[in-house]
Amino acid sequence: MNAPAYSQFMAAVQMLSRSFSMFRRFGSLEDIVLSLLLAAMIVLPLTEIILRKTMSVGIEGVTDIVQHLTLAISALGGAVAARESRLLSLSTTSLLQGKTKQFATAFSASCASAVVLILTIASIRFVQIEKDAGQMLAYDFPLWVAQLVLPVGFCLIAYRLLKHAADHLALRALATLIAGAVVAAAIYAPLEPESVVPPALCVLFLATILGAPIFAALGGAAAILLWGIGVPIASITVDHYSLVANPSLPTIPMFTLAGYLLAESGAPRRLVDVFHAVFGQLRGGVAIVTVLACTFFTCFTGASGVTILALGGLVMPMLLSSGYREKSALGLVTSAGSAGVILLPALPLILYSIVAKVSMESMFLGGVLPALLIVGLIAWWCVGQEPRTRPNAEPFAWRKARAAIWAAKWELILPAVPIVSLFSGLATPVEAAAVTALYAFLVVTVVHRDLDMRRDVPRVFSECGLLVGGILLILGVALGLTNYLVDAEIPDQLIALVTSTIEQRWVFLLALNGFLLFIGCIMDIFSAIVIVAPLIVPMGLAFGIDPVHLGIIFLANLELGYLTPPVGMNLFFSAYRFDKSIAEICRSVVRPFAVLCIGVLFITYLPGLSTFLPQLLR
Repeated sequence: MNAPAYSQFMAAVQMLSRSFSMFRRFGSLEDIVLSLLLAAMIVLPLTEIILRKTMSVGIEGVTDIVQHLTLAISALGGAVAARESRLLSLSTTSLLQGKTKQFATAFSASCASAVVLILTIASIRFVQIEKDAGQMLAYDFPLWVAQLVLPVGFCLIAYRLLKHAADHLALRALATLIAGAVVAAAIYAPLEPESVVPPALCVLFLATILGAPIFAALGGAAAILLWGIGVPIASITVDHYSLVANPSLPTIPMFTLAGYLLAESGAPRRLVDVFHAVFGQLRGGVAIVTVLACTFFTCFTGASGVTILALGGLVMPMLLSSGYREKSALGLVTSAGSAGVILLPALPLILYSIVAKVSMESMFLGGVLPALLIVGLIAWWCVGQEPRTRPNAEPFAWRKARAAIWAAKWELILPAVPIVSLFSGLATPVEAAAVTALYAFLVVTVVHRDLDMRRDVPRVFSECGLLVGGILLILGVALGLTNYLVDAEIPDQLIALVTSTIEQRWVFLLALNGFLLFIGCIMDIFSAIVIVAPLIVPMGLAFGIDPVHLGIIFLANLELGYLTPPVGMNLFFSAYRFDKSIAEICRSVVRPFAVLCIGVLFITYLPGLSTFLPQLLR
């Protein structure tokens, strides 16, 4: 290499290094902005409630503003998740070593970046169309300016995927070159869709297996399939925007924040102490404590895997000290939170109501009795696992129970906050979520002072935004794939196929359980709701199944899929938390998995469990 060329090369390397340093400094600013966006999302609905009740006025366009705050959290949270390399993926690169692993990572990153760059271009076109339309958000603020977060967020994600593609600059440059070539070919090359779509899907599938984020896989599949039928790529951004800016979707980040605040505080210990003081002296009491605590936390975090990580260290020693065998204790902790996903205000329940267009209040009520059934069945199994003679058994002490209840009184009241706010008519679902988030915030920062306002609160807010952003990215691009399936008349074809081959409802429900269990094993619950629910709902209606009943069946089966050996996601969470092998965790969940299967069958064939309470609302 001659001297001028070498100098230019080194200058480019130094510029790239300065760019990385700039983005590292930008990272701390991202966290601050993300926290402020979440705070604004809570403050605006609360202010609206106060103004409406005291002065009979409101904030102009508050619903639209909160919706677009959700859009901003989705874009910025996704960018932060990419910065921290925490975008959800199905990676198998841990099985690879050396240069093979490096090239696999670079390949998957280049493919994912190409998809995200195409989404960036699509979002730029979308924003341009919206700018030409000249619509206003509120207070004469242009709508297209709020929508700019889409291309900015996608661009940051693409940059960070390429940045993490490899440790070596040369391999990173190669990944960037490949991504750019793919984008250029997709936009400018005169390609025939019939010949390109199959190999493009195969390459995307390989990249997904090697570690490409799930949202890139779903967005890439949607882009390839829609391009194959001549639909403009901007339609993906339209679908993404329509879902993320849905009027009910702001409940997800706010309820998630309430769950995160609880999980990061001393609330888990206080609640476990309450359940232990009240139920610990009963036969199987420690196991009942575990089930109740895990169910409580899952309904607020929306993810039973997070509950395993948050509560595992508290309840596992209790179970072992009470004489439970390690195998039984592992199985219990791994499965104990399953009922929480069908209880208010679990995120899957909210998302299903939005996607399936079922009343949120009806879904909340529909999940109560099925959740109690699952909790009862797991508790019944737990009682049978406890040894006949318990070490360290203590008699019930009312003084101890009263002290524990008093110490955790604010956490115990928490479930009543959204229920009273929502069903009393005092607040909309979004406002009820804001009230719940504020209540949780005050409990952990003012009442108990578990979290420091300057040190802990920004970290929790940023962590919540990261999680929500990653989820909403998946949901937004998944809707594009769903709409392709609808345009291709896949639901109609499925209905015709199923109704022509299955005549009896009970047979259809049995087949549906098997299908959903399989989906729960291979797909995360959020993308499964967006992609699969629109296919299942019309078939359920064709067989006369109540939409609320169908929704509870749907969620219960997907959660059961998280426990299905050997690929259920919660098995990996448990193996990570307790430093056990997957084989050992699989053996431990066999019996609780069978118990939960019985519960799902009861839910499936006793529709009154899901429909009784919602019918009272009607």
